[in-house]
Amino acid sequence: MNISTFAAANKLVTGRDSLALLAEEVARLGVQRPLIVTDHILIQAGVVAQVEELLPMKAGIFPDVNPEPEIEIVDLCVSMIRAGSYDGLIAVGGGSAIDIAKAAAVMATNEGSIEQYFGTNLVKQPGLPLIAIPTTAGTGSEVTNISILSDTKEQVKKGIVSPYLLPDVAIVSPMMTLTCPPSVTAASGVDALVHAVEAYISKFASPVTDALAIGAMKLIAVHLPKAYAAPDNIESREAMITAALMAGLAFGNAGVGAVHALAYPLGGRFHMAHGVSNSLLLPYVMRTNKIACLEKLGDIAQALGENTTGLSLDEAAEKAIEAMTRLCRYVEIPQSLREFNIPETALAEMAEEAMKQTRLLKNNPRTLRKKDIEDIYRAAY
Repeated sequence: MNISTFAAANKLVTGRDSLALLAEEVARLGVQRPLIVTDHILIQAGVVAQVEELLPMKAGIFPDVNPEPEIEIVDLCVSMIRAGSYDGLIAVGGGSAIDIAKAAAVMATNEGSIEQYFGTNLVKQPGLPLIAIPTTAGTGSEVTNISILSDTKEQVKKGIVSPYLLPDVAIVSPMMTLTCPPSVTAASGVDALVHAVEAYISKFASPVTDALAIGAMKLIAVHLPKAYAAPDNIESREAMITAALMAGLAFGNAGVGAVHALAYPLGGRFHMAHGVSNSLLLPYVMRTNKIACLEKLGDIAQALGENTTGLSLDEAAEKAIEAMTRLCRYVEIPQSLREFNIPETALAEMAEEAMKQTRLLKNNPRTLRKKDIEDIYRAAY
C-alpha cells in the first residue's frame, strides 16, 4: 500500500524570542520539578543560566552529557531523576543532550534495562514530559522519534525508535546557537544538509518530506558559509536553525540512509563526532548512490544553487556532488578518514558493522553490498 505518515514534536515554538514561552510550556505540561539535561560547556558558557532564569521554580541539573553519549549516561540520568523525584525534563544542548533526555524520559517510566528497547516500537509506556531546546543547528533531534547511543562494550551505535521519544515541546531559537564555535557550526550545519539530502533520496520520501528537505537545502547553501564566517550573524543563525528543524522533520519521517549507516562504526569504534563523520562521508556515498537517483540529485544541485540548464541527468547529478564537496571545503570539514588516524586495516571490519545497520540501509536508494561499502570507505580514506 502507498501510505505516508508524518510525526513531529507535539508542539513547535520558533523564533528569536521563543524561549520566553518556556515557563508557560512547563506549566502547561504540569511539571513542578524539572531536571535540565545538558553539558558542562553550556553551563560554563552561561547558556543553562539563561534557561534557569526563565523558570518559576528551581530546576535540577544533570551536567554529564558528552559529545557521543553512552548508554551509561542514560542510566546515570535516570538515577538522578528517581533520586530527586523529578517529574519532567528540559534538554538544553545539541543532539547528544536531547537524545540522552529522550532516552532517560522513557526509561524513568518503563521497566527493565535500556538494552531491551533498542530497535523499533519496543517502548511500552510514555515517558516523562520533555521540552527540547537545541543549541546547535544540526541534528533536528528536537522533532524526531529516535535516540542514538553508543554501546561501549560492542563499540557500535544503537538506536531506540518510538513515538514515545518525540518531545512534547521543541523551543527553537537562534539565540541559543550564538555560543557555537565555528567548528561546531560547520559540522552541525553539514549534518543538517546530510539529513535533508538523505531524506530527499530515501525510498520512503513523500511530497511533504521532499518539500521540507529541498527547503532546508536552499537555506543551508546560502546561510551555512555566512554563519561560519560571522558567528554573530543572527539572520544566518536563524536560517540555519530553521533549516535543521526542517531537515529533522524530513528525515524523521522519510528516514536516512547509507551515510548514517557508514558513520555509525566511525562513532562507535573511533569516537568521531557524528556531524563530522556524516559530513566527511556525504560526497563519497552520493557518488555511489548516483545511478539510483539521478533525477533527484539534479533537483539537489538546483537547491544548492547550481545551474543545470542544458545538462544531462548525469551531469546535473555531478553538479550536486561538486556543490556539496565545495560547501564542505568552505567550512573546513575534513576530507579524509586518514586525518583521524583511522588504520586502513579497520575498513573491512567497519564495512561489516555498517552492513548490520539494516534499519538505515533499507531507506537507501541503492542496495549496497559489503564491497560497495568498503569501496566508499576506501574512497574516503
